[in-house]
Amino acid sequence: MPRPEDLNLLFVTLDQLRADVVSGRLHGYAPTRNLDRLRAGGTTFLNCYTATVPCGPSRASLLTGLYAFNHRAIRNGTPLARHHATLGTELRKLGREPLLFGYNDITPDPTGRDLNDPDFQTYELPAPGFREIVEMRFENPLAWIGHLRGRGYDLPEPLPERWYELYRPVASEGGEPRIDDPALYSAADSDTAFLTDRTLEALDARRDTTWTAHVTYIRPHPPLVAPAPYNRLVDPAALPATVAPGAAHPFREAWFSQPASNGLWWGFDGDCAGMQPETAQALRAVYLGLVAELDHHLGRLLDWLDNTGQAERTVLIVMADHGEMLGDQGFWGKDNVLAPAHHIPLIIRAPGVDAGQAVEHMVSSVDIAPTILTALGGAVPPAMDGVPLQSLLAGEGAAPRSVFTEIDLGDARQPSRFQRALGLAPNEANAAILRDARWTCVHFNGGVPPMLFDRNSDPEERIDLSGDAAAERQIAAMRARMLDLRMTRADQRLTRFQFGA
Repeated sequence: MPRPEDLNLLFVTLDQLRADVVSGRLHGYAPTRNLDRLRAGGTTFLNCYTATVPCGPSRASLLTGLYAFNHRAIRNGTPLARHHATLGTELRKLGREPLLFGYNDITPDPTGRDLNDPDFQTYELPAPGFREIVEMRFENPLAWIGHLRGRGYDLPEPLPERWYELYRPVASEGGEPRIDDPALYSAADSDTAFLTDRTLEALDARRDTTWTAHVTYIRPHPPLVAPAPYNRLVDPAALPATVAPGAAHPFREAWFSQPASNGLWWGFDGDCAGMQPETAQALRAVYLGLVAELDHHLGRLLDWLDNTGQAERTVLIVMADHGEMLGDQGFWGKDNVLAPAHHIPLIIRAPGVDAGQAVEHMVSSVDIAPTILTALGGAVPPAMDGVPLQSLLAGEGAAPRSVFTEIDLGDARQPSRFQRALGLAPNEANAAILRDARWTCVHFNGGVPPMLFDRNSDPEERIDLSGDAAAERQIAAMRARMLDLRMTRADQRLTRFQFGA
C-alpha cells in the first residue's frame, strides 16, 4: 500500500454528464466500455448530487468544498473571493503542484485590481493554486485552435471571436447541416482527442515522479455536434422517449417564457417549447455519441496508467460537474431545479479500495475536495462544508444524509427571464433544493410556491405534491433542515477563533 505522499492524483471531470448515462435509464445505448471497466475496478456512488449549477458555480463548489451560500460565486462570471481555500491551494501545502488540463471556470476576485485586466474578460480561468498546462477553455480554446490550424483545417476567421463556429456540423451535400452531420474536425483532432493527447504527453514526462493532475473535458456539453463516426453511432429510434412534463408551476412557466437554449446546437433559435420529439431524440443520440467518444479517450488514460505501472499508486476520480435535463419534461441544459440537472456520476478507484462497490448513500460534490485531501495525507480546512468519503470507500456504513443544491436564476446585468416572469429582484431569483433518501423539497425565494416530490413513487420528479394538505408538514420539516444547514455551516473560516479574555 503506497504512502499518501507517494500517491498520484488523476481527477477527471466531464462537463454536463447526467448520472443515468453511466448507471441508469440511459446506460447501454452508447458504448461505455471504459466507464464500465472503471466501475468494475472502483467504487460507484449512485446518489451523488452537485451543490450548485451551472458550470462556474458548480466548479467553485467542487474545488472549494463549499456550498454556494458560502463561496458566493453563484453565476458564471461571478468572482470567487480570494480568501477561500481551494483544492489547488491546499495541495500545494503538501508540496504538490496541481496541474490543470482544461479549464476551471473561475472568475478571479477583482478586489484591488484594475477592471481593465484581461482576466476579467473571461470566467474560465484556473482556480487559485492550479497551474494551467493546456490553455483549453471552452470559449477561448487557444491551444486547440493552434492545433487545428496546424493540421490545415479551414477555420472560421477571425478566431477566437467566432469560436462557436468550430462546432458547426458539415453537411455532405453542401446545404444546411443536420443535427447528426459530422463536425468539421476528424475524431483524431477533436477537442476531446486533443486534450487527451496533451495530457498523456505531460503525464508521461512525469511518470517517474509523483504527479497531481486535474483533467477537465468540455464534453458532452453543447453545442451538440460530434465528429464521425460518433455523430451517428447511436440510433435515435432505439432511445427511450423523454420524460413527459409534470404539472404546471410558476417555475416551469418562467423557464419557457422566452427562448433560452440557443447554444444547444448550431442554428437552434432556443425555442425548446416548440421542439419536435424526433428532434429531441436526434439531439439525445448525438449527446450519447459524445459520451462514447469520451469513453474511448478515458480508456486511453486507463491504459496508460496500467501500461506504465501508475495505476497501482494513483487515486483516480471520474465525475461530472453537473447534469443535463436532455429533453426530460421539455427542459434542456442544467439551469433547473430538477434531478437530471443535479444528479451526477462519481467513480473513485484507488489503492486499497475494494473493486466493484456501489454506494447508495447520498453524497455531494462538496465532498470531493475533502476526500482528495484526506487520501493524499492533507488536512481538511474547517471552512470546507463537505466530508471525506473514506469511510464509504472502506465499505463502512454511515448515518442517513440529505444533499443540498442551490441555483441562482437572476442576472446582475439585466433582468433574467425568471426575474421578468416572476417579478423578482436579482437577489430573490434563486432556489434551494434538499434531497434525502425519499423526498425532494424545492424552496423558491420571493414568495414563489415550493415543490415537493416523493422519489419512491416518482423518481423523475414530475408529480409536485406541494399543493396537498398532507404535504405541508413534510415541506415545513425540510425547509427547517435547510435553515439549520445554513445556520450551522455559515462561513466557518474565522468563526472557530475567539480571542480575548
